[in-house]
Amino acid sequence: MYFPPLDGISALDIELRETARQKVDPLYLFGCFLAWEREEDLGAGWELVAAARSSDSETRAQAQALLGGSRHLSGIGNHVSSEPVLKKKRPESAEAEASASYGLEIIETCAGCECQDRSYFCRFSECALDAWDETSHKSTLPAGAILFVQGQVARGVFILCSGKVNLSTTSREGKILLLKSADAGDALGLSATVSGMGYEATAETATPCQFCFVERKHFLELMESHSQIGLHTARYLSRDFRSAQRDIHDLILTRSSTGKLAKLLLSQKPLEEDEFETKVHTTMTHEEMAHRIGASRETVTRLLTDLRRKRLIRLDGPTLVIRDRYGLEALTF
Repeated sequence: MYFPPLDGISALDIELRETARQKVDPLYLFGCFLAWEREEDLGAGWELVAAARSSDSETRAQAQALLGGSRHLSGIGNHVSSEPVLKKKRPESAEAEASASYGLEIIETCAGCECQDRSYFCRFSECALDAWDETSHKSTLPAGAILFVQGQVARGVFILCSGKVNLSTTSREGKILLLKSADAGDALGLSATVSGMGYEATAETATPCQFCFVERKHFLELMESHSQIGLHTARYLSRDFRSAQRDIHDLILTRSSTGKLAKLLLSQKPLEEDEFETKVHTTMTHEEMAHRIGASRETVTRLLTDLRRKRLIRLDGPTLVIRDRYGLEALTF
């Protein structure tokens, strides 16, 4: 949670800071939720927002789940804004200005989308795409917005039009494992939407993003009325299942953190490749890498230093260069 400089801090900022530092009683949070929902108590709404940015994982997860079910929050997901927002329709000019500030090229309709990548979930025929457009809702969100949290009842499926979203899971002890980073064209919350069970992970935007959201009821109707959408769903779920199996295999059977990190680096999409070197552009921080392999940030920093010392990799600014692919692959066994 961001705190302003001390010379410009207000009493409310101080109160929010103290709340965010402590573990909050779940019953107290639920009471704040009821006060906000039933009595329009903005003070209670502020308490929930502060708890949603808490350093305590259990407090943060519960507050985000409560905010996700609130009728007051604007938008289609569980985006936790910096203040409680009453659900009011903004003027079109204000909406356009907010969208433009994210630096995104806004896609107004799926039928007008120029993307031809066949890996996109939403590459439907014209007929199916028209039906999809009628039931879907477009939205843009900044980096750091929560779409849904682990265990929350599925509200629908999010198709990522542009940007990147991190999917993570958290243990009872607060340990975070970054499962994957979703890119444009990916369907988020698809399995939970089809099964009607809770979302398997927490989805948080890593960059400004645009989404196409379809509520669960409408999505199931589209699957029944358009076989192509049903077929795309089956293929996508099958691909996710195979990917999950591979990730579990790597996490369990790759014993060392060095091997796990080597696998992660090798899995990145290459920018340029020849017989000697592979150049990879990665936006992952050391902390994100640590969350992906189940290690600490300090461990990742030390391992990367060791790999550079062994001349297996080098860094050219934001570009990671794999100097010895075979040597890096040897560490994964």
